Amino acid sequence: MEINADFSALVRTDSNRLPWVASPMAGVDRRMLDRVGDEVARATTIVRYAAASSFSAHTHGGGEEFLVLEGTFSDEHGDYGPGMYVRNPPGSSHSPFTRGGCTIFVKLRQMRDEDQAFVRIDTRAEDAAWEEGAAAGVAVLPLFDAVDEHVYVTRYDAEAVQPAFEMPGGGEFLVLDGALLHNEDAYGPGSWLRFPAGARAAFSAPEGALVWTKTGHLAGL
Repeated sequence: MEINADFSALVRTDSNRLPWVASPMAGVDRRMLDRVGDEVARATTIVRYAAASSFSAHTHGGGEEFLVLEGTFSDEHGDYGPGMYVRNPPGSSHSPFTRGGCTIFVKLRQMRDEDQAFVRIDTRAEDAAWEEGAAAGVAVLPLFDAVDEHVYVTRYDAEAVQPAFEMPGGGEFLVLDGALLHNEDAYGPGSWLRFPAGARAAFSAPEGALVWTKTGHLAGL
């Protein structure tokens, strides 16, 4: 299966308009943003777990990272509520489940073997380590940083403008709240944008926005 598998192309998708596709496990459905492979795949996905659903124990070849969008996602290592960012490195394993239901944004099989850090960051914590961004009214919350992968949440105040910037290794953006403007087009919550390596973009947020952001990871794809 191939979905948005041309990584040299700009992709802009409103995930809210995508159909839910059943997974092999009852109560677990997916909206597929990009995918290369079948059930074992390099994939970027919105996953919805119904209340009291679970997924069988599995090992993450190529790693897993996810951001909890709604509800509480759990495994034998803990409970992760809305705003939790988690990285499970290549070779790790778990048995995920939910009690009350949840929705998560997930990326599978996109880590280097040497990236062995377990990461657990509450992006909604009052003491979250926000930093000044590259423009007035823009702040960033670092989540993970490596030579070819930079993950953070970007917060745009109302009327913030981020001037055009280069993305030598490409960039990926999931709008979590508010609306992000690019080329006069507005992208609200659930919108997912993927820019190829070498792209250049400028953003603004007339009413403010919160955006999960990753750059540098698409070089060579």
